[in-house]
Amino acid sequence: MDVRICSKVACGAGASATLTYDYADSMVVVGPLSTRVEPHGYDLCARHAAVLRVPQGWRIVRRDPPPRTPDRSAS
Repeated sequence: MDVRICSKVACGAGASATLTYDYADSMVVVGPLSTRVEPHGYDLCARHAAVLRVPQGWRIVRRDPPPRTPDRSAS
């Protein structure tokens, strides 16, 4: 499995979120790291995802990752 790195210049941290833009609605969506690399998605580390700023008049929608289910094979 390839390690995906934060898209921010000079940041070498591992990505943990994916950012996408919805230009029609002036909205930025930040959610869990996507399962595959998309040409219009930007991978961000936890720090950059948390401090993200958007242009005035835009809004940020944050999607939480799905809850983890217990691994039943470990019992």
